Amino acid sequence: MTQKILSLICGACIITSSLSATYLDKETADRIKRNTDSIIAKDLNSKQLIFAKDEQKINQPASLTKIMTAMLAIESGRMNDVVTITREMIQVEPTKAGLRVGERFYLRDLVKAAMVMSANDAAMSIGVYLGDGDVDKFVGMMNRKAKAIGMKNTNFTNPCGFDSSNFGHHYSTALDLLTLSEYAIKNNAFNDMAKLKRHDFQAVNTKRKYAAYTHNKLLNNYKYAVGIKTGYTQKAGPCLIARAKKDNKDILVVMLNSEHRWNDIKTIFEDVLPDLTETKSSSHKVISHSKSTKKTASTKRKAHKIA
Repeated sequence: MTQKILSLICGACIITSSLSATYLDKETADRIKRNTDSIIAKDLNSKQLIFAKDEQKINQPASLTKIMTAMLAIESGRMNDVVTITREMIQVEPTKAGLRVGERFYLRDLVKAAMVMSANDAAMSIGVYLGDGDVDKFVGMMNRKAKAIGMKNTNFTNPCGFDSSNFGHHYSTALDLLTLSEYAIKNNAFNDMAKLKRHDFQAVNTKRKYAAYTHNKLLNNYKYAVGIKTGYTQKAGPCLIARAKKDNKDILVVMLNSEHRWNDIKTIFEDVLPDLTETKSSSHKVISHSKSTKKTASTKRKAHKIA
């Protein structure tokens, strides 16, 4: 047993250093590590873990949680059910789609709103409905599913991804979220949602129209991006699970509390998937301190927002 544990530790050390040796120069790899609380990257085709830092560290997953919420809805076989919105479903923090009490929606539209725009009222509606009116029952389903698929260091307390201080001890790890993502992307319905840039839908009874837009900048700017989910809360920080496919490579990356997630994911993808954009040199540009400071200040002013 001791020998097995030592072998796993040694393997983790090799994984951690492999990206800097094979893909990125040391300075760039070190910068990404400094910018990110925990990260793990994997080539799904070769099954090779190509980069990791503190992948088993406990973190708050923010709206990456909604991947589990969406999967339970998809697997319920009830996507064509019509859900009537109650007050409990919409008494959540932003980001919200703006659903109204008494409106009725297909469950499939609520799932897409939760995935695409990270709408918390949509995610809570899913939880309350599939929990037969009891969101805690749905949370129990989330945790049982997590254990069943091999998420060993995860505890869900809500279907949206709210911070622990408000909703119990809600946590996960980059490694567990990689496990969840690998499970989810085996489902075609999930993949179709994960790469949507926009979803238009309407209430079945009132015909009021809604439009859900993605927060995932990769889907609008990277031709090889195929999802999957963004997340943010004040305590979790900026989070991202990103996937890109080109030729024989299928790269999945989980980033938790990543200060420059868009710049750094671009760097990783451009090195692992060459010719991702027109100019290779752009991959190593670092966001200027002035822009970073401005964004941070703006983020603090919107500390209540979760996406």
